Amino acid sequence: MKKINKQLKKEAIITTILYLIYFIWWYSFAYGLGDVDPKNYKYILGLPEWFFYSCILGFLGITILLWISIKLFFKEVDLKKYEKNIGRDEWKK
Repeated sequence: MKKINKQLKKEAIITTILYLIYFIWWYSFAYGLGDVDPKNYKYILGLPEWFFYSCILGFLGITILLWISIKLFFKEVDLKKYEKNIGRDEWKK
């Protein structure tokens, strides 16, 4: 049981860190590059530079990071076999 709890906590921490990385990336490019007069926008593939980096490149980057993280750190956990054997209070320990 402790092994499963340790794995679940590790996965939650990794997920939170990846979300924070993505949010900082998105916020930095969306509000950093996007905080200029629209007349001065630079364009990539017909999209404003800030949008391309924050939404397109950021999405692709976080998707790759998530895929790598899932392959390296996440493990399949069958919770149903533990639900039947112990009460719900046991999960809180």
